[in-house]
Amino acid sequence: SIAILLYLVQKFKTPDHWYPSDLQKRARVDEYLSWQHANIRAKGSKLFLTKVLLPLLTGQPLPPEKLEFATEELNVALKQFEEKFLQDKPFIAGSEISLADLVALVELMQPVCAGYDLFEERPKLMEWRQRVEEAVGKQLFQEAHEEIMNIKNL
Repeated sequence: SIAILLYLVQKFKTPDHWYPSDLQKRARVDEYLSWQHANIRAKGSKLFLTKVLLPLLTGQPLPPEKLEFATEELNVALKQFEEKFLQDKPFIAGSEISLADLVALVELMQPVCAGYDLFEERPKLMEWRQRVEEAVGKQLFQEAHEEIMNIKNL
């Protein structure tokens, strides 16, 4: 939850880069956090549900056209993400990682866990992912995604 993340940032006085005190950088973080609900989160979750959970729950494969539609919707959001938010910066709010980057990557991992490697043909997105993982710590990142990465083995 975005509300919980913002609460934790303020309660525990985290380093400034997570939720910058500079108003322009903070506005950039807030802009992404508001945009992502209806875009990256909605489209990434839809692909995950369509490709993994619905077939798991129903025991029936999904019609390919539904999966193709969900994938196309996500691809549109990914293009917008790269062009509007990443641009040519290392992170969404500039030169340091923020909550926006953390939330973005967590949401993008859902389709990856479903078997759709959305980073494969997007070098800018892949480089950003690597920077976020390094900033968080690769081992911590892997631990946090360990269970969901194995969802297909259910």
